[in-house]
Amino acid sequence: MRESSPFNYKRRTTTVATAGNVTIGGNAPIRVQSMTNTNTNDIEASAAQCQRIAQAGGELVRLTAQGVREAQSIGEIKQRLIEQGCDVPLVADIHFNPRAAIAAAQVTDKVRINPGNFVDPARQFKRLDYTDEEYALELTKLRETLVPFLELCRERGTAVRLGVNHGSLSDRIMSRYGNTAAGMVESVMEFLRVAVEVNFTNIVISMKASNVVVMVEAVRRLVDAMDREDMHFPLHLGVTEAGFGEDGRVKSAVGIGTLLSEGLGDTIRVSLSEDPELEIPVARKLVEHVTAREGHAPIEGGYAPGYEPLSPMRRTTTSVDGLVGARHVPIVVSSCAPDNLGDVPQPDFYFSLVGALNDKDRFIVPAQSYEGTPNTFPLFSLNDLDLNCPATIKWLGVNTTSAPEQLIPFAERNDIVVVLFSNHINIPGDIQAYVHRMESLGIKLPVVARTIYSESDVEWLQVKAGVDLGTVVMNGRADGVWLDAPEQRPDIVVGTAFTILQAARQRITHTEFISCPSCGRTMFDLQTTVQQVKAATAHLTHLKIGVMGCVVNGPGEMADADYGYVGAAVGRISLYKGKECIEKNIPQEQAIDRLVELIKAHGDWCDPGKM
Repeated sequence: MRESSPFNYKRRTTTVATAGNVTIGGNAPIRVQSMTNTNTNDIEASAAQCQRIAQAGGELVRLTAQGVREAQSIGEIKQRLIEQGCDVPLVADIHFNPRAAIAAAQVTDKVRINPGNFVDPARQFKRLDYTDEEYALELTKLRETLVPFLELCRERGTAVRLGVNHGSLSDRIMSRYGNTAAGMVESVMEFLRVAVEVNFTNIVISMKASNVVVMVEAVRRLVDAMDREDMHFPLHLGVTEAGFGEDGRVKSAVGIGTLLSEGLGDTIRVSLSEDPELEIPVARKLVEHVTAREGHAPIEGGYAPGYEPLSPMRRTTTSVDGLVGARHVPIVVSSCAPDNLGDVPQPDFYFSLVGALNDKDRFIVPAQSYEGTPNTFPLFSLNDLDLNCPATIKWLGVNTTSAPEQLIPFAERNDIVVVLFSNHINIPGDIQAYVHRMESLGIKLPVVARTIYSESDVEWLQVKAGVDLGTVVMNGRADGVWLDAPEQRPDIVVGTAFTILQAARQRITHTEFISCPSCGRTMFDLQTTVQQVKAATAHLTHLKIGVMGCVVNGPGEMADADYGYVGAAVGRISLYKGKECIEKNIPQEQAIDRLVELIKAHGDWCDPGKM
């Protein structure tokens, strides 16, 4: 059972799954894992990469199995690893091929199947209409295929991951539920009901999407659905196609971190378009940062009336000076100097002591926000708030240790922004509890969540800020973020803040690249290609562009993107506009130029520097 307050960190109680010598769920620690990007039939290369992942701290390794041959190769890889003294459990990744799943179940520790394509045919994004009787018949077919597979897994002691991807829901599911989080939930619940019926419980479940908001909602709705049917299977968390570099790390921290903060998640994978062993340190940091809260000092409180925890909406607040709160995009405040930001967007407000009056700290609005001389706005504490100050924005610094009731006298004012800071080890829980209390008291002042980190390691900063600020923003409890990190360069600090807002789909300030982490199905050098596509299109900040290694999940996962670059065969690329394939099998050496032409043809291109 969870604590009475929803803001306290406590892991969800689950059943236990066992893959080889690793247990998942129950009292086991949160496991971290990765996936190879080698050709699975290349035994030596795959075994070597499995070793590197294990040496980096990966506790499970997944390999793609397009067919029976690849499934059998995983068995050979496992034997090679055992001979080398490495007992890391191996997981076979199956799409579209029950025969490959049957073969894999006999030689691997765990088999991932996708409910979207294990029984149903490959999706074609067609609208299908089923009568209730026809739909029931499809479920009978599902059971007839699934039960023999589960029985084999029971016999062999093989775990099963039911892995739903937002981009690979079947046309059957989408015909009733759409390409939604609810559709993802029903896709897996169909399989779980069959598994429970035959008493097969060695199961882990994942609900992944490249859209962080969809991924988080899908996992929450799945847990709610399972609770209502008395199921408590462990969860595998991940943001699929998270991307490269800062984007991939922050996006993963926001999505995975929001759920871990709620006690959800028993194993995680950070999907980066980089060498797979580089995913492990990021995952380790995520787990360490969140689980450090275990047994923390209790945070009292509950949700404000009308709050929907499965799919939160941004809190209703007053508009201050036409810049902060209400329907305005969340702001970014920075303590950095306004120079040395490079290509990073300008923050909305700078905190500065320069030109301060009466030794009072001041905020300075960037010059482009106003004509003429920038305005200055004072930062007050509760003890020195001057309501007669003529400034159109009065920033009020508040620590969560103060009572929200002290803000009641200012509840209806339209010139005060609360800058909220927490010293609690569970920063997002503490800040959210405070804001919910404000809302329950009818206080509509906008809130900027402020965090300060002493990290000199960039990756640690991205993880901690992504989890702490990302959770608050994802749950709609902030009208802005103020990230402080004195040991970091200004462009890194400001860039991380903007990337957190973008990951939460609250504010788009740079081109979003949806790129897969690469696997044995990938048809080209993904890391190099992502960099080439970014070089050609990174100035198109209004677009989302998918770079996908193959067609298994590519067209579906990037359906949220405006344009897509997808591997069709070795050395051949297909280009997409949304879900529609516009050009097929283009020679790879021509593909980026043709992508630019496609963007221009649809009126979405502009030359660099002219946005």
